[in-house]
Amino acid sequence: MPDLLYDKRDGYAVFTMNRPERLNALGGTMMEELREALDDFTADPDMRAGILTGTGRAFSAGADLKEMNERNQRGQRTGGGTPDSAMPFARNPKPFIAAINGLCLAGGLERALDCDIRICSTEAYFGLFEVKRGIMPGYAIHHLARLIPFGEAMYVLLTADRISPEEAHRMGMVRQVLEPGELMPRAEEIAGMIAENAPLAVEGTKAMAQHWRQLAIDESYRMGSWVTKLVWASEDAKEGPRAFVEKRPPRWQGR
Repeated sequence: MPDLLYDKRDGYAVFTMNRPERLNALGGTMMEELREALDDFTADPDMRAGILTGTGRAFSAGADLKEMNERNQRGQRTGGGTPDSAMPFARNPKPFIAAINGLCLAGGLERALDCDIRICSTEAYFGLFEVKRGIMPGYAIHHLARLIPFGEAMYVLLTADRISPEEAHRMGMVRQVLEPGELMPRAEEIAGMIAENAPLAVEGTKAMAQHWRQLAIDESYRMGSWVTKLVWASEDAKEGPRAFVEKRPPRWQGR
């Protein structure tokens, strides 16, 4: 079974993260399969919008901490890549809708933030838990405060609190909260509305909106690369995933 399901429909495509046994964590072959699907989607003139969702009870739990711990044990370097390398939706010329069906954490939330429109189920919840694991968010440290008020963004980033659908809606993180059975029909309705519009006008509108949103983002990435390398190379960055796998509280050393 592939780690990503890709289903082309009338005017739009559905991308479904499909690792339910790992809460759709961003590992396995998902990125390779996503790149292939996106290449096809972007090149197909009949595809006007995309929907991103997850299989099972999760949208995505973010980075696969078990895989991360295994890499740490082998002495392989983890983290420090381009913050949006796994977040390709904002830079795609076609609009993307995140249909957030369940838990949406860390890199999973960052994938949702990378989409143009976000709606969620009443069964969803949100969080950036990286600081609980001794690591830093990647995409969100650059983008979250560009999407929601600064104070709200700092609360989410620094407390690692669990955010309810209602709180996410109040913050402006999601546009709409729906009952589970209404989520995908609404996402498909939005995709259909986009698909009915003139494609060049839609792509031009997205290009300008994303230009404003990402203005000077490369400067933020350069600064973030320096800070992130220091944090990810720390003993705490190894301890966080190890404690998660061993199901115990982490023992921070501050180094």
